[in-house]
Amino acid sequence: MTSVDGANSVDLDALASQLRAPMANGEVVFTHAWQSRVFAATVRLRLQERFEWDEFRDRLIAEIATHEGDLTGPADYDYWGCWLRAFEGLITDLDLVDGSALASTREAIATRAPDHV
Repeated sequence: MTSVDGANSVDLDALASQLRAPMANGEVVFTHAWQSRVFAATVRLRLQERFEWDEFRDRLIAEIATHEGDLTGPADYDYWGCWLRAFEGLITDLDLVDGSALASTREAIATRAPDHV
């Protein structure tokens, strides 16, 4: 079991499994650094009791359903993109971040070189 924050611990492996995150050998699989960062940010805000897991899970399920409806093939599946959109929508709706500031940051990141870490 992987956990964080002692008193406010969460079983990260169980959480990832419940949310159907990509896993291999019992561990969450991240193919890009940003994926682990958005996962960590989501967990951190939940541990700070900024939202309930069910609130996030419902948004993630909706994002996945929308995404799956738009797929042209299995190679197009983007679980972490769905996670990111669900997270961004949640933190914006809860006024944890300003929507326009988030959009500006997203645009700035999009202009970075593909190999930027």
